[in-house]
Amino acid sequence: MKIITTVKEMQTEAEKLRRRGKIIGLVPTMGYLHEGHLSLIRIARKKADVVVISIFVNPTQFGPNEDLDKYPRDIKRDEKLASETGVDIIFYPSNEEMYPERYLTYVTVEKITETLCGTSRPGHFRGVTTICAKLFNIVKPHFAVFGEKDYQQAAVIKQMLRDLNLDMKIITGTIVREADGLAISSRNAHLSPEERQDALVLNRSLKFAEEMIQNGEKRAEAIIKTVKKMIEEKKSTRVDYVSVVDPDTLASLEKIEDKALIALAVFVGDTRLIDNRIVKV
Repeated sequence: MKIITTVKEMQTEAEKLRRRGKIIGLVPTMGYLHEGHLSLIRIARKKADVVVISIFVNPTQFGPNEDLDKYPRDIKRDEKLASETGVDIIFYPSNEEMYPERYLTYVTVEKITETLCGTSRPGHFRGVTTICAKLFNIVKPHFAVFGEKDYQQAAVIKQMLRDLNLDMKIITGTIVREADGLAISSRNAHLSPEERQDALVLNRSLKFAEEMIQNGEKRAEAIIKTVKKMIEEKKSTRVDYVSVVDPDTLASLEKIEDKALIALAVFVGDTRLIDNRIVKV
């Protein structure tokens, strides 16, 4: 397994691989790898000749009061897990390498970035689309793999590819959960034991919402109200948003006619967690 730290070396390596006819699969990460990341790497491993993961805690997608400084990092552990899961190359650049002095260019996707997480995290998706565009130009992958826990992120990146005619594909992997149902996240490491228990209400409330819909409740307002009530009953939780949206456009729904994405973001203590579920009528 190679570890590459500069843009120039990564681009040179990618060009060599492409000239040799190798299929490159990329899994973008911010490190502190967990089973969710590893499941995406396994998807890439099945489809690619060469699997590249990027490890970069991207400062441009964090707001001024968010958890950039305390975001968990452990590169040695990441190297071990990546090697064991079949990664061929880790692209591990510095901030200065990715955003050199006098950096001025950003990529913005409109409309679908203005709902869900985009409402409470202004500028977040500009950072996400910019770093992904840069990674795609540096690693030159034939495809990249994203997790469905960050459903909006994957939708935004797909939109960027369509709009900018980028010659690659996006593959998504299903949400990976702990045995008790909590969606796996690097941020779970920040939860106290009590907060960890309270966090289980996220998945439970989504399951309950699905049951409501299957039992005939189609009004988004009623579903949102019930989910919020369930979450707010816990001691350490504070709802950022609960939304019922169209899975394709991410536009809010008043009534569920066919299928819907129920998405939520919740502060558990000081830790912001997200989860979602697609429900079909």
